[in-house]
Amino acid sequence: MGASFKTSEGSSENMKHARFPFYLLFAFSTLLWNAAAAQTRPNIVLILADDQGWGDLSINGNINVRTPNIDRIGKEGAQFSRFYVSPLCAPTRAGLLTGRYHYRAGVWGVSNSREFMNLDEVTLADVLKKDAYATGCFGKWHNGSQYPYHPNGRGFDEFYGMLSGHYANYFNTTVDHNGEPAKSTGYIADDLTTKAIDFIEKSNKADKAFLCYIPYNTPHSPFQVPDDNYNRVKARGITQFSQNKSEEDLETTITALAMSENIDDNVGRILKKLDDLKLTENTIVIYLSDNGPNSWRWNGDMKGRKGTPGEGSVRVPFLIRWPGVIPAGKVVHNNAAYIDLLPTLIDLAGTPMKKSGKPLDGISLKPALTTAARIPDRLLYLSINKNNSVRKEHYLYQNNALYDLAADSTQQHDIASKHPALTDSLRIAFDRWYAEVYQNIDSTRSLPVGYNQFPKTVLPSQDAVLHKSPNGTLSYSASAPNSSWIANWSDTASYASWNVDVHTTGRYQVNIRYTSPDAGDAFKLVLNKSQISGRIPEAFDPPLIPSPDRVKRTAESYEKEFRTLKVGEIRLEKGKGELKLLATDVKGGRFADIRDVELVLLK
Repeated sequence: MGASFKTSEGSSENMKHARFPFYLLFAFSTLLWNAAAAQTRPNIVLILADDQGWGDLSINGNINVRTPNIDRIGKEGAQFSRFYVSPLCAPTRAGLLTGRYHYRAGVWGVSNSREFMNLDEVTLADVLKKDAYATGCFGKWHNGSQYPYHPNGRGFDEFYGMLSGHYANYFNTTVDHNGEPAKSTGYIADDLTTKAIDFIEKSNKADKAFLCYIPYNTPHSPFQVPDDNYNRVKARGITQFSQNKSEEDLETTITALAMSENIDDNVGRILKKLDDLKLTENTIVIYLSDNGPNSWRWNGDMKGRKGTPGEGSVRVPFLIRWPGVIPAGKVVHNNAAYIDLLPTLIDLAGTPMKKSGKPLDGISLKPALTTAARIPDRLLYLSINKNNSVRKEHYLYQNNALYDLAADSTQQHDIASKHPALTDSLRIAFDRWYAEVYQNIDSTRSLPVGYNQFPKTVLPSQDAVLHKSPNGTLSYSASAPNSSWIANWSDTASYASWNVDVHTTGRYQVNIRYTSPDAGDAFKLVLNKSQISGRIPEAFDPPLIPSPDRVKRTAESYEKEFRTLKVGEIRLEKGKGELKLLATDVKGGRFADIRDVELVLLK
């Protein structure tokens, strides 16, 4: 490459041969520049536990549990003493992905489409993907199922995991892989970790910076865990208890902590892989949980648990490591929250975020992580259902009560009468904020159908509206719609429906997934002026799949196999409407159990 080429002399033949190495050099240089850029931009591994409390880690003082790998993140990086999230999981996930309060993002619940994140929101994956990051999500999504609500429509190149909230079984179950069903292998957290590590290796080989989002679905119920994790915790016993010891179930505590230790084993696998690939120095690793613990167990004596009022519902672990940038052993004491994650990560990564017209609620925590700067004082609002609170420095206003958390971290003393002006100002601020953000909620959301990028749309039971007749018994198979099916359908007056928005006019293949003890049940699917009829051709009533629960489940359905019936083709017109599934003939006193309806756009 040391030759020099004349541009004003020499034959055209010589010039023709001279151009080839120049353009080859240019292309090679471009590849080198792209590889160098990928190496200088930090990779991001974002690990989110599900229903794990602040007190479920040994770094926070729990002597019942051993979490050395998770603790390592905080010891080699920073930990926050007061990091806050929503009281429930789907709202937290929406807020951390958008940097905006979950109500602004359209999320106001955990099932029946209330967990869907508005399509005009910009996610962390959207931002990083535009900056040439490889983006992958491995675990529980819980922010919308149908494309473009699907992770593949929200900036993630690769998705492997669960789309909804509750799940029926954690061993060898069915998951979603980029829009298609796939069979998981072994225990779910182990399998998700394997897929995440595969993604990290693939991205590294391609010299691409990556965002690897791992939202585990444990230690959320059902309480299932491998024997080796369970036996270790069981043998040690429980010596530290909840402040509500009379309500604590020891078997639940043992299993939840065993599930936490399983997560720790998997975090160890991830950290080792980063070490082996020599990526540790250039990778930001974050560990947090989406809300407080899902049972009464030791949690630093904080008041409340998941979904209830109190610190214990919303204060969670938050650990972050980036060697050489974030000082090891740093502790940040000021209030921070899930809405701060996106602005912090794009600031640390040096990634520009184009203006979307939607202001962020969160702030970058980079100054507090990399310097001695304090997090600016501000009001932090946390709300879902009747669990409403606002925090100002060390003061907590909640349901007309005021607490000084610096002096009373367990919320034993309501000081509202001693500070009426502060109490009133926080109440007024919360009410004003709530009225503003709740305007983004769409309680009549329509499910999208018919995108060429994602031709198959699955309309699962949890997104259905059940219309039970006065004498009918139509219901979900369990109290949590997310893991259930439509069951107990005994009459032709009851029906199920889905509010849909057909994106593309055309022909659609209609399938239903069913089980039924009897053949011959007849049904009809109707959408606006289109309809199609079908009949269950043969009985298919398999037993429930055995589930190795350590604790009797109270919410999730058990798992069973469903059969796919190809009903036929229907033409659908673009636009919104109510897709009705009607039972027109019920054999044996009970209509088929329905897991979902599939609409596949045909080319």
